[in-house]
Amino acid sequence: MTKVFNNNILQGKVAFVTGGGTGITGGVARAFAEHGAKLAITSRKQENLDAMKAAVEGFGGECFTVAADVRDYEAVERAIAATVEHFGKIDIVVNGAAGNFLCQAEELSANGFGTVVDIDTKGTFNVSRAAFEELKRSRGQIINISATLHYLATPMQIHVSAAKAGVDAITRNLSVEWGRHGIRVNGIAPGPIEDTEGMKRLLMPELREKMMRKIPVGRFGRIEDIENAALFLASDAATYVNGVTLVVDGGSWLLGTSLT
Repeated sequence: MTKVFNNNILQGKVAFVTGGGTGITGGVARAFAEHGAKLAITSRKQENLDAMKAAVEGFGGECFTVAADVRDYEAVERAIAATVEHFGKIDIVVNGAAGNFLCQAEELSANGFGTVVDIDTKGTFNVSRAAFEELKRSRGQIINISATLHYLATPMQIHVSAAKAGVDAITRNLSVEWGRHGIRVNGIAPGPIEDTEGMKRLLMPELREKMMRKIPVGRFGRIEDIENAALFLASDAATYVNGVTLVVDGGSWLLGTSLT
């Protein structure tokens, strides 16, 4: 990654990141640590956390891991409490835990729909609510990882579209309700990001060229594009940015880019 920001832009901050072991949110977590933040990451799978902890400590960063399922509010509370016990505070929360798979609506089970909503939407609320008192104390901030799928319509993604629409609503509502406590709440909506496992699994090769033609800047996104957006929102450069979901997709949603 080519560094755009000063290495110590997040010096002294503590970031709590869900889904922080892999993918886009793993990249954001690593970038925060590279720019001075002390990092706490949580995921359902401890092995994903261990790999990220080793990577962060490998370049001299600090990383605390705690396994938790964001659907379980009590587990989230314990993870927040463990982070505060370890680092003394929390300044930044990144809600990145997510679920996804392709499925036509008529074949989607109620359980499949509910699972994705529970992870993405309910999980975003659970973590934000559990961290509220600490964020109020630190006058901190929340960054919610969303998507652009629900801006128009994306076939075979009704469950994720509904879940991310809920995440965007949470971002807007909390920004208004919690702004008076000094807590900023923003989101990031990535477009098609090529260096992710999701793109490899979800995007059939024959659709790549079709999608590429619909991206005004002429390329797929990369995880570092989302990292830079998150660093901006987390930094002092964005202290008057609140309630925004920043779209990082090269302008593709405006042309109706989808998976079909």
